[in-house]
Amino acid sequence: MSTTVTVHPHHLERLAPSEVLRVEPWGSDAVRVRAGAAGIRRTAPGALDDQPPGTAPGAPAAHTEATGDGGARLVNGRITAHLDARGRLRFTHTATGEELLADAEPYKGWPPPRTHTPHGDGGYRLEQRFAAHPGERLYGLGQHLHGRLDQKGLVIELAQRNAEVSIPLLISSRGYGLLWNNPALGRVELAHDATRWVAECSDQIDYWITAGDTPADLMAAYAAATGHPPPLPYWATGFWQSRLRYRSQEELLAVAREFARRELPLSVIVSDFFHWRQMGDWSFDPADWPDPAAMVAELEALGVRLMVSVWPTVHPDSTHYPALRATGGLVADRHGGVITQNWPAPGGFAPTHYYD
Repeated sequence: MSTTVTVHPHHLERLAPSEVLRVEPWGSDAVRVRAGAAGIRRTAPGALDDQPPGTAPGAPAAHTEATGDGGARLVNGRITAHLDARGRLRFTHTATGEELLADAEPYKGWPPPRTHTPHGDGGYRLEQRFAAHPGERLYGLGQHLHGRLDQKGLVIELAQRNAEVSIPLLISSRGYGLLWNNPALGRVELAHDATRWVAECSDQIDYWITAGDTPADLMAAYAAATGHPPPLPYWATGFWQSRLRYRSQEELLAVAREFARRELPLSVIVSDFFHWRQMGDWSFDPADWPDPAAMVAELEALGVRLMVSVWPTVHPDSTHYPALRATGGLVADRHGGVITQNWPAPGGFAPTHYYD
């Protein structure tokens, strides 16, 4: 099989013996890149919808064109994607020509900027390597405990944990935003000599990149591509009272009553973990919470809403576990093994599972 770069009216495609690469416009000033060892999945899990968002009113139409060196480029508003015959991608600001981001140059031909290593079960370990730029500052990636605003120089695990919330969106001081559109476990390495995104087991490389003149431009494009959240109701904009946990109905109500006695504004009070008997019961333990309906009524009379924290973990002794296990409602790996993790439980730690 020979390597070919094909210029389609609305996208670029490169077919090579070891990879299929597709580059297409995806909303205003943005491009989506997908690459697979055997082909491109048109629909796959991720933050992007199956169809691209509409472009802003008055925005110029995206267009593609061949270049004289066997490559091609795609222009979509502020961003231009350059694809050379070797499969290397570069992204520039359309108006200024300044480079925003580019695939890393292979070291003597290996490794290439994109690698697809088969696991033997239909999945791949994926890597995407970009060149690094001195002085670049990188922001985003969600909520982490390292205390750094600039993420440059860090290795960030792409996994969800208690108090660690991974959102694989980078905002760069060079004027681009990049979303790693892959829900697989992995990491991003923001080194001084290269940036490397890793998915430990997935089907294809999938990322989205946008160019903007301000961080607000980048965030607006990201929201358009991934979906705008509904506005918060007015009551949710007030003060929320929470602590590690309230151990009983009376303890929670005593706090709400004291707010009212002191005439302090309170919109929401949070009942967090262990208000249940077993993890996964999703109900109040009557020993400590004897009348939830009366509790909610009293809170509402004080102008306070109750927020109940519902954890996604399910203990084998919980009420709903048998039905969830029988109907495939628990999170499993690609081989069908149910994911297990030890979580606190009455009397100590116990193996728990996650509802899907």
